[in-house]
Amino acid sequence: MDSPTAPRRNSAGLRRDLELLETLGSPESEANGGLGVVRIAEIVGRDKGQVSRTLATLADAGLVARDQSTLNYRLGYQLYALAARTLESRLVREALPFLRRVVTATHETAHLCVLRGDNVLTLSSQLSEYAFRGIGWEGVSVAAWMTSSGRVLISDRSEADVRDWYDRHGHDRPVTGPVAPVSLAADRSATASVPLSDEGIPSPSTETGTPLITDFDSFISEITRIRERGYATVDEEFEMGVVGVSAPVFDFRGNIVAAINVSAPKARLGRHLDAVGELVASIAADLSLQLGAGSAQTSTFGAGE
Repeated sequence: MDSPTAPRRNSAGLRRDLELLETLGSPESEANGGLGVVRIAEIVGRDKGQVSRTLATLADAGLVARDQSTLNYRLGYQLYALAARTLESRLVREALPFLRRVVTATHETAHLCVLRGDNVLTLSSQLSEYAFRGIGWEGVSVAAWMTSSGRVLISDRSEADVRDWYDRHGHDRPVTGPVAPVSLAADRSATASVPLSDEGIPSPSTETGTPLITDFDSFISEITRIRERGYATVDEEFEMGVVGVSAPVFDFRGNIVAAINVSAPKARLGRHLDAVGELVASIAADLSLQLGAGSAQTSTFGAGE
């Protein structure tokens, strides 16, 4: 058995690999779109042939990538994919007690949502005790521009970025997953008007209320309101009879990485949207602090003009 002070087997090679990854994650590398083999060897103080061979191995694993025109190396897609999965796992784990706080305070179902491919994906849900509630959201991808959570998730972008995003996605289909979630009741009479597929699964809803977003000007006005209030609301825009609120969750860099959402029948929540919005924003800010965001980062939202 190795003694506590003995070096771990193969640890030297791993440390050298990590040193290269850290170098490619440096400000110098980011500013220059990556670094060449000679410069990397200079920084780490190693033979450039050895560095070149190690980088080639890391590139085969997708941990680094080489620009074919500049021949510079940069961090690879696989490294980002691993980081994203780790972040989402931590988000789900850390968010659970905060989602429960929302459910306890509002008695409505709460969701943790993220952007995935410029659509909204629900990672986790905590259900309310009501029989009449939203179901089936987890794993369903929804057009971001139509939902309060989607609007929140892009609300920290610049106006130019928002315009570019809206030009590409402002007319996406409402639901891009296989089945649209709908509100169901426990008794048969309440579900009589819900269309079912041959398998008994709720069919995608095609009915929506009066749209708030009709063009880019109305979209950017709503984004501005979200920044000022600290939360977003929807009132029958996505589905008739359903309202919702969402608030942003920030990470340690001050970026919005998720949204906490509450959706419910308008008959229950419709008169309380702003009160619930403020509550959800407060709980989302607490989750942000848990993820390492500073209070100054979260306070930029909801501060008004």
